Amino acid sequence: MKRVSKGSFGYIKASRQFTILRTIIIFAFCIGIFVLGLVLNHTNKNVFSIIAALGCLPTGWSAVNMIMFLRAKTCSEETYKKVEEHKGNLLIQYELEMTSYDTNYPIAAATVLDKNVCCYTEQKDMDINDCEKHIHTQIMQSGYSSYTIKVFTDLDKFVNRLDQLEELRREKKIDPQAIEDAWQPGTVQTCASVLRSISL
Repeated sequence: MKRVSKGSFGYIKASRQFTILRTIIIFAFCIGIFVLGLVLNHTNKNVFSIIAALGCLPTGWSAVNMIMFLRAKTCSEETYKKVEEHKGNLLIQYELEMTSYDTNYPIAAATVLDKNVCCYTEQKDMDINDCEKHIHTQIMQSGYSSYTIKVFTDLDKFVNRLDQLEELRREKKIDPQAIEDAWQPGTVQTCASVLRSISL
């Protein structure tokens, strides 16, 4: 099964498939160990039962992770194609399911450029102000202040903003991919990677 990196189009779908398969395999392993113990010892009071019980911990974690991905929103093919037509050399991240204590914020596409965080959601009833505050709080904790956060629900307005940011990128000769590639482990995360880290 091909793994798709976080921030890439198709990430949610691939992660669903992976977590479903992983959960089934771990669960089958636990059942198999338990049954093997019963067959060999004719009682559930054996070391195999303990191993099977301990195996339920990662099974439960994997099942919760699977449910999260099953509930997560994907980016539509239509949105993906239109964004790709307008992104120029901007670094676009797709399918960022941003998680918080109270709710999730499904972001279909997002980009960061020169203190601008620009996002698009296909979830029309999402609380946009709450989402923008959440993003602002999270990037502030990583040391990114004075950033403008804008979440769009209108795809045409979003791609128009991408066109503007691409023009700004050319004027200032900014290379977003080079910024990501230059990051060194142990240093402050880039703003774009912060968005990935606060997402499912």
